[in-house]
Amino acid sequence: MRTLLLSLTLLSATFFSGFTQAGATLDRVTKTGVMRNIIMDSYPPFGFLDDNNQLAGFDVDVAKAVAQRLGVKLELAAPSWETIVGGNWRGRWDTCICSMTPNAERAKVLDFPVPYYSSPAVLVVNNKETHIKSAADLSDKKVGIGIGSSYELYLQKTLSIPGHKPLQFPFDHVQAIPSDEEIAFQNLALGPGVRLDAVISDLATAQARIKRMPNLKIATELFSEPNWVATDKGDAEWDKKIADTIKALRDDGTLAKISQHWLGEDITREDQ
Repeated sequence: MRTLLLSLTLLSATFFSGFTQAGATLDRVTKTGVMRNIIMDSYPPFGFLDDNNQLAGFDVDVAKAVAQRLGVKLELAAPSWETIVGGNWRGRWDTCICSMTPNAERAKVLDFPVPYYSSPAVLVVNNKETHIKSAADLSDKKVGIGIGSSYELYLQKTLSIPGHKPLQFPFDHVQAIPSDEEIAFQNLALGPGVRLDAVISDLATAQARIKRMPNLKIATELFSEPNWVATDKGDAEWDKKIADTIKALRDDGTLAKISQHWLGEDITREDQ
């Protein structure tokens, strides 16, 4: 993880071109007393709407902890994933504590100041599935993935995670079917091959959905997936403030407590 941190820090510096006024985001947050964070509202247990129609989850609580440590109020927004990863936020949002994995394309339009957890990508199948046991079995299969997710790049054999060893793609001619991830799981639950043969998701998210759809199971883990805080380009002062705050929350055990609450384990350690 320390090697990954160094590599992504260098990557972020590489893409610090076309700056807005240095410190503009930090100045805005300081003057308004508000940090505006983007969240996903259909990605349990990281971000979702609870029974009271309020945003909740691991990412929500991490964002709350960051805002509290900065001494500012937190405002949450849940735009589409395509809008988030497209960058060019134009001051609408300050941070994306929203379970984003950096890749080369995203680093062209966003900065990634600090990692805050790591969780593996997994392959999910129907319990009645007997042939799909690994990524090598995905050739000529229909695989559901979230719209705009890194899993689509994985199936296209173009996913490259900075600082991560090169991924293996032991399959051919996979039919990737992007949709809302909840819909993908529901389609897989209809039976193997009815609409989908498999789904790729994050381990914790898959486990949360499988609790509600017990006719699904995890076939295997695919690759390690580091998740970083993302910010719009390019305020180095704000990025340092966020990186320092996340480090402080990790050092004092706050991140670990949030992780234990939502996941029953600590996925925030730097050595993962």
